[in-house]
Amino acid sequence: MENIPFRIIPLGGLGEIGRNMMVYEYADQYLIVDAGLLFPDSDMPGVDYIIPDFQFLKDKVDKVVGIVITHGHEDHIGAVHHLLDLVQAPVYATPLTRGLLEVKLGRAGVLSRTSLITVQAGERVEIGPFKVDFFHVCHSIPDSVGLGIETPAGLVVHSGDYKFDHTPVDNWPTDYARLAEFSRRGVAVLMADSTNSEHPGWTPSERVIDQALDQVFNQAKGRIILASFASLVSRMQQVANAAVKHNRKLAFVGTSMVDNAKMARKLGYLDVPETLVIPIDQALGLPADQVTIMCTGSQGEPSSILGRLSTGTYRSFSIQEGDTVILSSKAIPGNEEAVYRTINRLFERGANVIYEDIAPVHVSGHASQEEIKLLINLVRPKYLIPIHGEMRHRRQHANLAREMGIPAENIMIVDNGQVIELLDGTLYEGDRVCTSQVFVDGSKVGDVSADVMREREMLARSGVVLVHLVVDKNTHVLRADPEIISRGFILGNEGDQLFSLVRIKINDAVRQSNGNGTVEEDVERALRGFLFDETRRRPMVFVTASRV
Repeated sequence: MENIPFRIIPLGGLGEIGRNMMVYEYADQYLIVDAGLLFPDSDMPGVDYIIPDFQFLKDKVDKVVGIVITHGHEDHIGAVHHLLDLVQAPVYATPLTRGLLEVKLGRAGVLSRTSLITVQAGERVEIGPFKVDFFHVCHSIPDSVGLGIETPAGLVVHSGDYKFDHTPVDNWPTDYARLAEFSRRGVAVLMADSTNSEHPGWTPSERVIDQALDQVFNQAKGRIILASFASLVSRMQQVANAAVKHNRKLAFVGTSMVDNAKMARKLGYLDVPETLVIPIDQALGLPADQVTIMCTGSQGEPSSILGRLSTGTYRSFSIQEGDTVILSSKAIPGNEEAVYRTINRLFERGANVIYEDIAPVHVSGHASQEEIKLLINLVRPKYLIPIHGEMRHRRQHANLAREMGIPAENIMIVDNGQVIELLDGTLYEGDRVCTSQVFVDGSKVGDVSADVMREREMLARSGVVLVHLVVDKNTHVLRADPEIISRGFILGNEGDQLFSLVRIKINDAVRQSNGNGTVEEDVERALRGFLFDETRRRPMVFVTASRV
């Protein structure tokens, strides 16, 4: 064995649900696994999504030998087009994942300059100094893979998102044989999904959704509108099967949903009759009990189709009495408030809403406790690093591993940015690298700083007061009444009364400034204190002055 360490550098996915990105390094060459996004919390106004910090890679772009994508969900591919603005390395993906990437990269305008390489589950591919085994895993999207990554320093198994579904929709179970083969070779480190580590037992099979959908379709008297992730091709198939059985037509709505469905049909991952899928405008002309609509918005995103339907702002059609709306997904941690707000609004508009809490219209794609134990038993690693989860998920994963006989000192719970080194069969903690959250706001990437987010929070919490003064440049007295504009602070008679006192306070502050050039600062300072004393709120105060 060469005396060169195998380094593991997590840039996302540890301490959060989403933003998954792992970098592996051997002999100064780098392999990237996934580059996903994270949905913003409710206290991040204006942020579209959050991506990993690529700062660590900026001086290593010529040393990146490849980018491997485990599957096509947004928390694993959502930041790939941003990564490709920095790193020009070949991207390896299974056929469906490649198809989803082509749709995404095409919309982002980077597909033409991207080298996409198709790999199949079961293949072994040499990528620089890394020998990568792609093994099939069951998840809530077809063509998902885990990875066996081997260098002379040892074998690391990267599970990706997985579960052990014995009756998957595509009849393709997780590759038990390859996992056992890794064990025979000797696994130094297992990097394993922790998302469902708090859930006892086994994650239900995707097949249970068929029965739930059948029951909903059987009872629905009007249109059925089902919201899911645009990449959830297996759910598209299940909805299509139910639509055929109940003599309904199916319309996909939304650019990403339409493009992904078209791509999946072309590649053979979505098998539906030619006459089943129709355009939305044609579907809206049919009797309500003959229509199924599949759209995005299951996470309560305000700009999504379901989000706009819930507020009555979607232009193509509206929710009507008798519609059945199905949310076929689980709320991502941090999105619960938005999801339940959307559900309440849909009920208010007359829809009957079916969601996970009241019917099994969604099952998780992640391993529960018994499956986590099974993976450890199959792979038998020397070391375990729980990944893909918040701290509580990874702690519980560690507890399960200790029950399975892995010594506590061989389980590492690390955070994003903590470098891990494997050398001579032993795992060490190395240096730390920068992994700050990078906010994407419209076309701006990383331009929204923590300071800007704090200002947005203050504006959202207490509003803003703008004051403009006209000051005599010679006598330094006010030449006109102050102009006061307030947004999100106080309105009505109460506001009129308060701002009458504010004008008096401004006059006092201008007189006391005595023309020393700091009148704007003096008035701002005086108003902040006065407004807090009067209202116990701290609006942002901005003062400008014209000198005439």
